[in-house]
Amino acid sequence: MRNYLIEDLPQYFEDYKKSIKNPKKFWDKVADQNFVWYQRWSKVVKYDMNEAKITWFKNAKLNITKNCIDRHLAIRGDKTAIIWEPNDPKEEAQHISYNELYTRVNKTANVLRDMGIEKGDRVCIYLPMIPELAVTMLACAKLGAVHSVIFAGFSASAVSSRVNDCEAKMVITSDGSYRGSKVLDLKSIVDEALEKTPTVEKVLVVKRTHNEIKMKEGRDYWLADLYEKASPDFVTVIMDSEDPLFILYTSGSTGKPKGMLHTCAGYMVYTAYTFKNVFNYKENDIYWCTADIGWITGHSYILYGPLLNGATTVIFEGVPTYPEPDRFWEVIEKHKITQFYTAPTAIRSLAKESTEWVDKHDLSSLKVIGSVGEPINDEAWHWFNDHVGKKKCPIVDTWWQTETGGIMISPLPFVTPTKPTYATLPLPGIQPVLMDDKRNEITGNQVTGNLCIRFPWPGIARTIWRDHQRYKETYFTAFPGKYFTGDGALRDEVGYYRITGRVDDVIIVSGHNLGTAPIEDSINQHPAVAESAIVGYPHDIKGNALYGYVTLKETGESRDKDNLKKEINQLIADQIGPIAKLDKIQFVSGLPKTRSGKIMRRILRKIAEGDFSNFGDISTLLNPEIVEEIKNERI
Repeated sequence: MRNYLIEDLPQYFEDYKKSIKNPKKFWDKVADQNFVWYQRWSKVVKYDMNEAKITWFKNAKLNITKNCIDRHLAIRGDKTAIIWEPNDPKEEAQHISYNELYTRVNKTANVLRDMGIEKGDRVCIYLPMIPELAVTMLACAKLGAVHSVIFAGFSASAVSSRVNDCEAKMVITSDGSYRGSKVLDLKSIVDEALEKTPTVEKVLVVKRTHNEIKMKEGRDYWLADLYEKASPDFVTVIMDSEDPLFILYTSGSTGKPKGMLHTCAGYMVYTAYTFKNVFNYKENDIYWCTADIGWITGHSYILYGPLLNGATTVIFEGVPTYPEPDRFWEVIEKHKITQFYTAPTAIRSLAKESTEWVDKHDLSSLKVIGSVGEPINDEAWHWFNDHVGKKKCPIVDTWWQTETGGIMISPLPFVTPTKPTYATLPLPGIQPVLMDDKRNEITGNQVTGNLCIRFPWPGIARTIWRDHQRYKETYFTAFPGKYFTGDGALRDEVGYYRITGRVDDVIIVSGHNLGTAPIEDSINQHPAVAESAIVGYPHDIKGNALYGYVTLKETGESRDKDNLKKEINQLIADQIGPIAKLDKIQFVSGLPKTRSGKIMRRILRKIAEGDFSNFGDISTLLNPEIVEEIKNERI
């Protein structure tokens, strides 16, 4: 990447000004000077925000893997592309060079093609954080298949719903996975999921834990056996700029997960640009993002963003506290990490441990540290700054979403003066605006409102898979002509942005976006449950935790409430995954509702938070007396 690293504040303001005044010219230059294209575009951008139809680099031809791997071989072939750090520190780490990655991806692409996968086919990947996860994603991209990675902590029900929605032809999984001291059986979850997935023809299985598993003849194949026989030569498939690259499912507030579709060219340009600038990446840096590739952070800032820049990126299989609470710091010292990108949840968890765990390791290689997944609180920001960054490393507190494809608002290290808990300023090309509930733009500073984006950017998701109407209604109808993020924000006296949280029914728990509707649907399937409502409340470690209000079909002191709570959480774990289990469950005789039947979640949220100061006018509720009852019985 030659020319788009922003080095100082005047350059940032100059680039930002150019990007807003003439976005087409700005992104045309970035795309033209930093990537390899089979064919140049005929038009930089075409958009209709009211119809949610957006096209970038129209008619351009490319393949993202050619830019991630192939073009680096001449000068970086022997450079390490991926460092894989396994769950158990006693197991040897892998250093995969760009040359080796090229061969692995080619051979895997041949395996997929030999198994009937063609351009446009969907492949679901349900793997732990092992090298094969990155390789199979890149192989899909090289072949032109659409990968859809499913977080390997989801249940069989969640897996099958995603497989069915995208009509996947193949699933790639493993015999199991390691997570700390646990060994998880992924293959049996896939087997259960595929009982109701008519489109899946083949399952490829990676050996990781050597669990004893069942292999279904004619459907299931060991990937290693096929890989050994595959050719190392593969002709890269030429893709159109707007061909699908991947589908990634994110929780919705209305139940069914949303399959966000990202396309080839715009996503490539935006993730590469943001990675280089937000992390101040320079040649020979060693970059580590601790996220799971099953989420957008892993897609953009473990895999695609770093590789597009010819970087060395770390894939970490383990957890922060295994075998000891210093695992993160041990890995930083071991691999001499220069950029470290993690979640506030992890920071808060590790901050509860003695600082001796941090101090015993040499973290002097660090030059940039970052936060992702949710707004970082003041206490965690300062602990991160003081004990990990040693007050020498700028913290990039990044705001972005699955839907945005890449980072939108963030400090630029050594450029933007940081301010605790503030994402600070928008990146070039991003035009944030604050809107009030009457759809009026809020001008000036020291104001709060609904965060919207005025103009499209290259990395924006193009649609929800096969449901464009839902995409349009979710993101483009609340504030016509603008993309609505679903977040609230504060703009301070100098124009810095601070994200204040979701304004819809999505709760961020430990960095995971969890829609309340699917969780409530699971709870309501319990034969004893009449109705439920889920809200979030502040949690020292997770940022937010889930509080459930549950009404039962039959009341009575004889019912074993503790056992009922366990059954409810097991239902949630089975249908969505353990990450969605409730921390608190309060059984109530009713829920506060308007006369039209709408549950007043605002009131329930305040009670869960322990804030009884102002419920507003509850006299208009259908059942105002229930508020006092719920408040008095709060857990």
